[in-house]
Amino acid sequence: MPSPTHGNTLMNHFARAVAYVLLAILLFDLQGVFIKFLGARYPVQQLAGFRNIFGLIPSLLVLLLSHDWHSRGRMLKIRQWRLGLLRGLFIAVAQFCFYLSITKMALATATTLTYISPVLITMLSIPILRHSVGLWRWLAVVVGFVGVLIIMAPGSEVFTPYSLLPVVAAFGYSLSTVCVRLFDGHNPTALINMYASAGALLGSLAILFATSGYQTVESLQDWGMLLSTGMVGGFAVLALINAYRLARPSSLSPFEYFGIPFAFILGWLFFDEAPFEQLIPGVFLIVAGGMLIAWRERKKHIETTPAHTE
Repeated sequence: MPSPTHGNTLMNHFARAVAYVLLAILLFDLQGVFIKFLGARYPVQQLAGFRNIFGLIPSLLVLLLSHDWHSRGRMLKIRQWRLGLLRGLFIAVAQFCFYLSITKMALATATTLTYISPVLITMLSIPILRHSVGLWRWLAVVVGFVGVLIIMAPGSEVFTPYSLLPVVAAFGYSLSTVCVRLFDGHNPTALINMYASAGALLGSLAILFATSGYQTVESLQDWGMLLSTGMVGGFAVLALINAYRLARPSSLSPFEYFGIPFAFILGWLFFDEAPFEQLIPGVFLIVAGGMLIAWRERKKHIETTPAHTE
């Protein structure tokens, strides 16, 4: 049987992991607040470019503080560097779509629609990772998509094409998540994250230059908000990395849904938004789909993990 000390250590690790997840989700939503404020005056492709420029600072910090990276000789080049940069391009497209959506929609509505990600990750794992998906996960996929359709309300007067953008963003983020499993196991997580940050920067700058969407920054206050956007987003990624080192993602994913009430409260405080009618009941179905997937992942892990005896 596991010793009481071992059990206490696991509980402490899990509590710390939950705290990191909640911090990360709150920081991501705060980043959305900055983007929504700045999006009224600057093109979103410019905001994405600055977010990734300043976001390199936390990414470099993560790398420099990584024990795994130091223990492996501080390697900088990886065999799958193209895949590393490609993940960043997926993130750049996702950022552009999500940032544009929150300048056109209520913050909570756009944020909620991105929580279709667990469902999309399940679907993408079939062709990319050759995973098999059982009945319960397909049920979760259906439930999640029904929730998205209810919120988007296609064919009704309240439908707007901008509501497609958070779903496209979720698809991009999901692609980047699934592709992590394709990397060689010996690559440090911090180095993979660094390549993604570099790819996201290159992708966002390419979008910026291709669309000529640049305007001169007007004030020091705006520069401060641009810096905060990158730093907050970068440290949110750092918090998630720390969380996933302490506990399984399937155990932590239910806590990520706190991002929905966080976004609702921030949208209400800063932008006087309260999209109750649009979110309910679709938000419950999106959360239910994600929770069902997390439950199946956890159950599968328990069934395939041998019991430890002492």
